Amino acid sequence: MNLLKYVNGMLINHQMMSVIRRTLHTSTIALLLVTVLLSGCSNSNLGTDSVNAQGAITEQANGSTTAQAAAPEPVSTDQPTNKEEAKTTSVASPLPLKEGKVVVHYIDVGQGASQLIIGPSGKTILIDAGNNDKEKVVTDYLKKQGVKKIDILLGTHPDADHTGGLDAVIRTFDIGKIYMPRVQANTKTFESVLTEIAKKGLKVSTAKAGLTLEWEPDVTIKMIAPIGTYPDANDMSAVIQLTYGTTSFLFTGDAEVESEKDMVQSQVNLNSDVLLVGHHGSKTSTSEAFLNRVNPTYAIIQSGKENKYGHPTNVVLDRLAKKGIKIYRNDEQGNIVFSSNGKEIIPSVTEWKPSTKSAVPVQPVSKPIEVSPSQATTEQKETVYYKNCAEAKAAGAAPLRKGDPGYRAALDRDNDGIACEK
Repeated sequence: MNLLKYVNGMLINHQMMSVIRRTLHTSTIALLLVTVLLSGCSNSNLGTDSVNAQGAITEQANGSTTAQAAAPEPVSTDQPTNKEEAKTTSVASPLPLKEGKVVVHYIDVGQGASQLIIGPSGKTILIDAGNNDKEKVVTDYLKKQGVKKIDILLGTHPDADHTGGLDAVIRTFDIGKIYMPRVQANTKTFESVLTEIAKKGLKVSTAKAGLTLEWEPDVTIKMIAPIGTYPDANDMSAVIQLTYGTTSFLFTGDAEVESEKDMVQSQVNLNSDVLLVGHHGSKTSTSEAFLNRVNPTYAIIQSGKENKYGHPTNVVLDRLAKKGIKIYRNDEQGNIVFSSNGKEIIPSVTEWKPSTKSAVPVQPVSKPIEVSPSQATTEQKETVYYKNCAEAKAAGAAPLRKGDPGYRAALDRDNDGIACEK
């Protein structure tokens, strides 16, 4: 049972949170939440919370909990409205502005994800903040950009490689509105994020399809997922589309095929110039049908160099390449920045191209070349032979594509035409 059951509008008295933390991993946590929070104790700074019998915060009709007892929020249906979003307008951060431009920073956080968006008037959005060990990378990067306030903070889903640095961000900067999907994780990382939210007396609004986020007057931000409820937390990822003039960006978190299928079937306009490739380039995301509907010019992949998951996969890279989509990668190119003036999009770096490495060239001799310690067979005379991928990598030849000297089916374990790619 998850001991930190999170839902929309969470606001917990800091003193109560410290008690909860001390008993976090005991069987009494649910009873503690009920008995302490149902008592209705409050102070002038944090207001009151209500919970159900299972210890979850009770959601109000408008999709968030009441934060101030003396000034209750207007009641509406559970459907998102512009009126609901307009309640939390925020003051623009004092940034060095790029007049009339939206600037999107895809921050290099290794095997994780984080994107900073700065609007024409200087308002900010931060989507995710990498893993726990990258929190300083993110906070330092934000400071370097002159960020003082995060007007909208979006945690796409509870995985540590997306939420790990959010606690430090909340602790370091002024925060406007926070969005998270209704999904939970029984981890210290997620607990730490909730703790920092509680310390500042902030509340969380549910991230779900159908919302329009109030941000910059000339920028439209629509949340298009999650559409339903999914057993996999990745599919619960919040997905947003930002449109500025005739240009558009799609941010997908770790949304996988099930969520992608629902987005396609929803008939929402997914067409976007720039796609943040889902789940770091895993083959479980960026399906053919989804990619066809998005039809991007540019694709950004956020993954760590030589990560253990093999991200981005060759399946996804090939799918993007076949469609002529320009690829950009944090693991190969570091921080990547795209700017839009509403008419055209300009990337900070040139597109990534696959390595042109090839095997050791064959010398014009009459007998086969020997690559120690392996011996070429009779059938492999006049060519290069690698006993295994370790030898290919040692020779600087990996990855080997079908037709390259040294390629053979035995080295291509996934039969995708590329050997020794991991």
